[in-house]
Parts: sequence; C-alpha cells; structure tokens
Amino acid sequence: MEKAKYSYKYPHPSVTTDCVIFGFDGSRLKVLLVERGVEPFKGKWALPGGFLRMDESAEQGALRELQEETGLKTAYIKQFHTFTDPDRDPRERVITIAYYALVRLQDVVAGDDAARAGWFSLDEVPSLAFDHDRILRTAIQEIRRQIHFEPVGFELLPPEFTVKELQLLYEAILDVKFDRRNFYKKMQHLELLTQVKTSAQERRQPFLFRFNAAKYSELKQKGFRLEF
Repeated sequence: MEKAKYSYKYPHPSVTTDCVIFGFDGSRLKVLLVERGVEPFKGKWALPGGFLRMDESAEQGALRELQEETGLKTAYIKQFHTFTDPDRDPRERVITIAYYALVRLQDVVAGDDAARAGWFSLDEVPSLAFDHDRILRTAIQEIRRQIHFEPVGFELLPPEFTVKELQLLYEAILDVKFDRRNFYKKMQHLELLTQVKTSAQERRQPFLFRFNAAKYSELKQKGFRLEF
C-alpha cells in the first residue's frame, strides 16, 4: 500500500462510539445493554458500541450501532462526552465518543445482537464491562441536566400521551416525585401540550396530548428553562 503523503510515525489510538440507549416502559427509565460474547469481559454486560469505520463520522457510527441494536434508522441522539483514559480498554489505547439515544420502546425491534441484549431498569443495572459504569452515570447526569433546556422527555413517549404518563417519565428521569396538580398546572401554563380532540365515546378516557414543538421553539428563543 502506498504511504500517504502526510502521515506520521507516532502511535494512533483506536476510536469507538458507545451509545447509551434509553427507553421508558411507562413507569421506569430503562437502558439497553448487550452481553459480550468475546474477550475481554466475555459474559459481562456492556453498552452497545463498536469501532469507528474509516469512512464514517462519529455520529454515523453511533447511528449505525443504534440501528444494529434496535432496528431504528432514525432516533434522537446526542453526543455528551469523550472518554480518553489510557487504560480504559485492556486491548490497546481506545478513545470512545459517547452518545445517548432516546427511543420509544414500542418502536424497537430485534437487532443483530437481540439474542444477547436486554432492557434494564436503572436500579437493576449490573456491573458493566470496561468503563461503561462511568459512561452510564455520566449519561444519566446529562439527560437530567438537558431536560431543563431540551424537550428530551417527549422523545420517549408515544406521539399522543396522558399528563400522567408525562409526569411519570419526568419523575423517572429526575428521580423525584411531583404533585399531580402542580405538574399539570406547570405544563398548562407553559402551553407545551396540545390536547387531542376526542369523540363522545372516548371522553370517559384520560385526555390525550401532543407536544407543542412550535411553542417550545418560541420559549427557547426567550431563554426558556423548565423548572419544577
């Protein structure tokens, strides 16, 4: 192979992308893990991820891993940290660019690794391979911070949802409990929810709402921060 014109002799680290995939089952926040089938850490659970290909960006690599694990071709993903500790991988020097993804559980289908993949509630996550415990903790801290500035919670709900479902989601993400009436009044005041019209036969059911993206964009331009 012909040597590149501008190449260097110093060692090059490998680069991976790891993806913290969050889902919501209606009451608890969950994370998708895969059981490693090879060494190192064979048999241990880990975050989905893999080595970056030479012809793709980090985001493309993360989206590829997401599709392989969940069957989703598009999803809300966000890069939140780069982990560079020299000894984080016993094989060689590996830098990982970490993303979190928010997916609706009902949209997920079996991926290539489905036979050894599973959803875990945050309080049931086992000890993870590599430094993935740290990556997961950092991701949780990040979505708890982002929820005040971005509508990240709505990505985890179906397009139409009840206020109770939204409240349970926010409680699961922030690990707090809200007063039901105060939560509803807050959302009503911000006008972030649009009520779905229902027929007479459906009026005995809880009201359904949609996220008002236009109103959110308007509030964000004014320096909006969601507080509870």
